[in-house]
Amino acid sequence: MSHALLAKPDLAAAIASWQRDLGAVRRLAPKTLEAYLSDLGQFVTFLSAHTGGEVSLATLKELRAADIRAFLAARRGDDIGPRSLARGLSAIKSFFGFLEREGVLATEALNTVRMPKQPRSLPKALTVLEAKATIRTTDELEDKPWVAARDMAVISLCYGAGLRISEALAVTRADLESSALRVTGKGGRTRLVPLIAPVRQAIDAYLKLSPFHPGPDEPIFRGEKGGPLSPRLIQLRMQQLRGALGLPPSATPHALRHSFATHLLGKGGDLRTIQELLGHASLSTTQIYTAVDTERLLESYRAAHPRA
Repeated sequence: MSHALLAKPDLAAAIASWQRDLGAVRRLAPKTLEAYLSDLGQFVTFLSAHTGGEVSLATLKELRAADIRAFLAARRGDDIGPRSLARGLSAIKSFFGFLEREGVLATEALNTVRMPKQPRSLPKALTVLEAKATIRTTDELEDKPWVAARDMAVISLCYGAGLRISEALAVTRADLESSALRVTGKGGRTRLVPLIAPVRQAIDAYLKLSPFHPGPDEPIFRGEKGGPLSPRLIQLRMQQLRGALGLPPSATPHALRHSFATHLLGKGGDLRTIQELLGHASLSTTQIYTAVDTERLLESYRAAHPRA
């Protein structure tokens, strides 16, 4: 049953206002917004069964920490993983925070509920040689020169500039007018990323060969019929490269972004600078690369040291 049918009009109106706030003010990505609404819907559905009726703002005001924990326990019973549980709790906290800011209601119920512990998962970075090989080998897997140049340019942006694949595919001619690339990332945050010579050369080579000439504010990377390039095609190209180079399944376009950060850190790059280049809102997100670099150092030590 839809959660909208389980919410009384006052709660339904509050949820609609929160949705507008997330989209227009906080500028959440559409998929994140959809996930947050789904998570809150799960919570309303649970509360309806838990309290035995439609859920209103008065219901939320009477909530206790035990009710929140009961919801999380029910979700665990449905085999929901810790990441999804944490996102669900974040959605609920976001909604209650919005209600408090708007002066609708305040509750202490969430203050003592802790985020589910997350399993430690380190990004899988390629070695420098593997990353360079993915770029160099692209040319050998494609008969059409302009398509080979296109894919090489996109992959170069992921590794040489640390872009997400969606950010690389959104690059326009206007973005390329200065020495630094202006990138709009998650949450609408804009950052400037320097373009090193090999990346700039790869883009220029593609633009010279491309049969299509989109406008200054249109994405430069195009499919074979002239439409915007689908990320799926670059993912398939990386799949081909994994087979050709014997790389693990973790060698994806996003792994090239991880490699960019890890290799910069390994060469003495400053964490704050790497944070800005990647477009991370929080330094704690970037700090995971210190663990990656330490892990790689230990692997090298174990492989090379005679007493390891």
